[in-house]
Amino acid sequence: MAMMQQSSTATGVGGEQENYRFALVSLTSLFFMWGFITCLNDILIPHLKAAFSLNYAEAMLIQFCFFGAYFLVSMPAGKLVRALGYQKGIVTGLLIAALGCALFYPAAALATYGLFLGALFVLASGITILQVAANPYVNALGSVETASSRLNLTQAFNALGTTVAPYFGAVLILSVAVEASESLTQAQAEAEVVKLPYLILASALGILALVFAKLNLPQIKEHCQSGEQGEVVHNGKTSALQSLHLVLGAVGIFVYVGAEVSIGSFLVNFLAQDDIAGLSEASAASYITYYWGGAMVGRFIGSAVMQKVPAGTVLGFNALMAALLVALAMTSTGTVAMWAILGVGLFNSIMFPTIFSLALRDLGPHTSQGSGVLCLAIVGGAILPLLQGVLADNIGIQQAFFLPIICYLFILFYGVKGSKF
Repeated sequence: MAMMQQSSTATGVGGEQENYRFALVSLTSLFFMWGFITCLNDILIPHLKAAFSLNYAEAMLIQFCFFGAYFLVSMPAGKLVRALGYQKGIVTGLLIAALGCALFYPAAALATYGLFLGALFVLASGITILQVAANPYVNALGSVETASSRLNLTQAFNALGTTVAPYFGAVLILSVAVEASESLTQAQAEAEVVKLPYLILASALGILALVFAKLNLPQIKEHCQSGEQGEVVHNGKTSALQSLHLVLGAVGIFVYVGAEVSIGSFLVNFLAQDDIAGLSEASAASYITYYWGGAMVGRFIGSAVMQKVPAGTVLGFNALMAALLVALAMTSTGTVAMWAILGVGLFNSIMFPTIFSLALRDLGPHTSQGSGVLCLAIVGGAILPLLQGVLADNIGIQQAFFLPIICYLFILFYGVKGSKF
């Protein structure tokens, strides 16, 4: 607690701004890494679906275990960050994520689906701690007025990770799986190829943990619980949950992540359909780059636009456009359907960081708790893709996309009105 109560080590306004800038530059590497790792799930799903002969609902257990960790770990992570501080919280998250990546090796060696799910849960637990620590930290490194713009800028590097990941996965996982040894069973051969990619990720995360342990990052005083006994009161509230804009923001995060992950999880199989594009898994995986690349471009654009236009207005517009594109993908075929669904990524771009920053507005010392609540809501990425998997098994992949449309309509409401409560 003592560490978190210290003021910034920078002296003067100029020194403080310079220290903040250094911290933001350092944090971009974290946003890149967890975007990269999360997007690899879109490659793992069709890969393990084929390896273990899974139906869509069973394959979506990958996302269920990964994003389910957010539900179980977010609130404890919020307490951990309050106790250790943002920087040590980030280091802890990196180490746990590295352990999760390393666990892919024994899971692949034994070719057991349940072990893959367990490794994903550990990996996601580390990512959850990173989210709880890094998002509010970025939000606090500057003025309230530019918080959404600032978080969108750093989240653009998260989208860069999701843009690069499909190529990485297509080359090192899907294409290698096709050439796997015929002497092995299908499950053994396809499980083996994930060893190297995840060992590389484990090493990278471990190195990042060492780097962040040594960095001299500014400490934020106003967003931390005081050491005094009793409840902390801010604007007449003793808990973040008493702020309606936070509660509605948590619902917004739930449906946004659910919609984004649902679409990303089904892209390979959707593009492989004969009446859409008829692509092979490896070819379809490379097209996911357009989906996540659009998110990266949109965040850079959104960061600039939100310097002039209110964040809620931009959020509402993007949600409307995303809903219209998903509806077009549902009701058309061929290249029109393919590019409509890929184009959703451009409008997804600013949603997560904008909802996050709007929901944390004016929480003061309850910010860490609010961040934990918002990260808990990321469990939408576990529940909604699983629900869409059940729908896809029963009514078809294309028709099941009506679920994300409902999600985007709520986000439209939050941007226009809900964020102002």
